[in-house]
Amino acid sequence: MKRSLLAALVFGALAVPALAAEKAPAPSTEAFEPKNPGWSFNGPFGMYDRGALQRGFQVYKEVCSACHSLSRIAFRNLADKGGPEFTVKEVAALAGAYKVPAEPNEQGKTTDDMGQPLTRPAVASDYFPPPFANEKAARAAMNGAYPPDLSLIVKSREEHEDYVYSILTGFGQKPPANEKMARGMNYNPYFPRHQIAMPPPLSEGAIMYSDGTKATIDQQARDVVTFLTWAGEPKMEERKQMGFKVMLFLIGFATLLFFTYRKVWHGEH
Repeated sequence: MKRSLLAALVFGALAVPALAAEKAPAPSTEAFEPKNPGWSFNGPFGMYDRGALQRGFQVYKEVCSACHSLSRIAFRNLADKGGPEFTVKEVAALAGAYKVPAEPNEQGKTTDDMGQPLTRPAVASDYFPPPFANEKAARAAMNGAYPPDLSLIVKSREEHEDYVYSILTGFGQKPPANEKMARGMNYNPYFPRHQIAMPPPLSEGAIMYSDGTKATIDQQARDVVTFLTWAGEPKMEERKQMGFKVMLFLIGFATLLFFTYRKVWHGEH
């Protein structure tokens, strides 16, 4: 009896810590809730901030375009109503700073020259050229990571603009002691598993805004997210204006029907 009691006490002493260790929760690597700084384009009457769109394009051009493509946007779209609304002359100058593939060189003087691809300055009708020739080249340059195209990045992510803004401003924090970082990864609590291959893309004063706005990390993040939101939904303002007109029409039509009923059918039952 004593031996059984002693065995039970010893087993219990060993089992309780093991059971406690088994039930101890693993370190949380769930992404933090995205921040919502407030956006001018949200809500039924929200519109894009034209200054933010132009500054956001500058952030994309000077920072993001080195790694990320914007394949669904043509240079001419930068002049569209409801977008950054650059002038035609400004768009031509912006496009001319990029190089795009030209027709094959069919006038080469030697056999080796024949068929070699050439480049030319882009024009307004061209789409933004990618920074890498293909996915393989991109992964080779990015240590195996593949930078996504940014044309639809805001629409394709849950929490949309809040998520992208939080990722851009979520760097610089020290990871908890119980989270071991993989080699070549960067800590960002707003990213799933908290580890992202992209290094911090924004830094204080890294660019000089043409309109004189102070280029803080927060300001750059707000501006480029506004621009990328427009890139994913360039007709948003037109859609909202159309919806407002439709609502006015329906209200007017319902009012007309009501007075027609009062005039013609009221009291006829």
